[in-house]
Amino acid sequence: MAHHKSAIKRIRTNRTRNLRNRRYRSMMRTSIRRFREALDAESRRERLHTACAILDRMASKGIIHRNTAARRKSRLHRYASRLET
Repeated sequence: MAHHKSAIKRIRTNRTRNLRNRRYRSMMRTSIRRFREALDAESRRERLHTACAILDRMASKGIIHRNTAARRKSRLHRYASRLET
């Protein structure tokens, strides 16, 4: 157990941020899964846009690295273009 006041606060802050980041990561994964499960082209396009926006938001908040967000967006776009042809 922590003995310093700042260490106790750090534990509390880390727990709060961990819960928040877990929620954001879950939201990100869910949006990607919904994009992949979309049946028609119109909803797929809309869900791709939503998933990319969420990835950008996660990268800007520092939850995921910006290169990770770029890589995932690239793969999603590549997946979408394969489905269109």
